[in-house]
Amino acid sequence: MRLVELHFFKSAPRGWITSLLMAGVYTLTPTLSIWLNTQRASAQASAPLPTAQARPTPLELIEQARQKLRNTPATPTAPATSTAPTVPPIKSFNLYRLGAGDTIAVQVQRFADLNFQAAIDQEGNITAPLLGKISLQGLTISEAQEKIRQAVNRIVIDPVVFVSLIGQRPVLVTVTGEIAKPGLYTLQLPRTSAALLLAGGATGRADLRAVQVKRVLADGSVLEEKLDLVTPLQDGTPLPDLKLQDGDVMVIPKLSEQDQNYDRLLMGRSTLVKPQITVRFLSYASNGLGTLTLPNGSTFLDALTAVRPGPDNANLRRVALIRFDPNQKKAVTRNIDARSILQGNMGENIALEDNDVIVVGRNLIGRITYALNTFTQPFRDVLGFLLFFRELQNGAENLFGPTGRE
Repeated sequence: MRLVELHFFKSAPRGWITSLLMAGVYTLTPTLSIWLNTQRASAQASAPLPTAQARPTPLELIEQARQKLRNTPATPTAPATSTAPTVPPIKSFNLYRLGAGDTIAVQVQRFADLNFQAAIDQEGNITAPLLGKISLQGLTISEAQEKIRQAVNRIVIDPVVFVSLIGQRPVLVTVTGEIAKPGLYTLQLPRTSAALLLAGGATGRADLRAVQVKRVLADGSVLEEKLDLVTPLQDGTPLPDLKLQDGDVMVIPKLSEQDQNYDRLLMGRSTLVKPQITVRFLSYASNGLGTLTLPNGSTFLDALTAVRPGPDNANLRRVALIRFDPNQKKAVTRNIDARSILQGNMGENIALEDNDVIVVGRNLIGRITYALNTFTQPFRDVLGFLLFFRELQNGAENLFGPTGRE
């Protein structure tokens, strides 16, 4: 066979043999390259792995981080209150604070089964299904909403909670100071204007430019708000009408006697003060002590017109106005020329106050003045002042006798 092949190559033309050899070389080159690559790959597979590791994939990195977190022991952390500064509660009269008797509605978004309504008991707590007792005494609506949300968070992850006030408790406030009827009042409309009207209005000695409203919070701190009710009346602007809450104290201060800038006439005719005043009238014409009920803000001339003393049996040149001074605890007398007022002199036409006593008659004034001077003990209050005149009328037999009338 080999002889035949050799003979074939020898007998074949040289050009053809050259072409055949060249074709074999070109055909062998790719085959040889494949064989070399295969040998190199097998050598690498049998060789030991290099020391450098391949770059991990993102999934492998995540898994490695999780494994480290599992293997890391939990370290105790300080409570948040010791590191983070505490935010002081918002203190404002405009924020309503919950208390016993209020009723709230709670809605949990996407979990209607957790919605409920509850009334706050006398201890300041509500009792809710699955949540138990929650104290809401003294909290605002937003503070109560956050506290209930934290309670619901034990059942539902990151709940959205809404709290609304659906029933307000009765508001019991204290009104004191220069007020007609100081005391405790239950307000259906918890406003300062309603409290003033229900307490009978301010007295003629009240300074309504500095009305004080005091409120004690759950932490023991006291909020105080001052209201000016005079300037809006003078300027024709709306009056401030503060919303009151249960337990508020409303104080009406007393007007200073030296204050001449206070418009007593304007405030006396307003609805903020006591609507009517009582004035006693003592004269020979009335044969004793009479009583006048006049609108608040009335003047001396108004009282004189209501009594209508006759010039024949009354000396109008000297009329005494006796007023109780609570600071000195005694009666203060002022002589007034009533005839001059009737002739147009309005300088002596002073504004009257509740429980004033008007005495007409020179001799009668002298007798009463003498009795007041001999009464050495001070009056405890205005009631004692009024009882003095009543006892004076009942005890003095000849006080209104026929002798010495003038």
